Amino acid sequence: MIVLRPHHLLCTQGYSGKGYSNAFVAGMTRIVEQLRHGEDDEIRIVFHCDEVCVNCPEKLGDDLCEDQEKVKRYDGKVISNFGIEEKCYHYRELVREIDAKMTDEMLADICSDCCWYPISACRRNILSS
Repeated sequence: MIVLRPHHLLCTQGYSGKGYSNAFVAGMTRIVEQLRHGEDDEIRIVFHCDEVCVNCPEKLGDDLCEDQEKVKRYDGKVISNFGIEEKCYHYRELVREIDAKMTDEMLADICSDCCWYPISACRRNILSS
């Protein structure tokens, strides 16, 4: 079972092979491939660092990031916009529900100050669903 924080539900959809470091890219690629193509798509949502954070060079501690305020804000907006709770979900089912409700304005509100937003496939992968 993959453990994800709320805003990484969006990141895993928009991921296009770029990242903060080689270790991060390798870890993120493994996670995304499993979520997109694996048979067991059950995930656990947590409101703190997750499996994506493990290889991030901006991770400073168990639940501490260089951009802590921004990361928590992203999570908070995903939680409030989509009613996400700390519990287990089926990944594909959950992202279908999120994508069906997502608007261009909501995505921009959540992600516009993310450094990956302008160069990733977020808008195409999330809004075209």
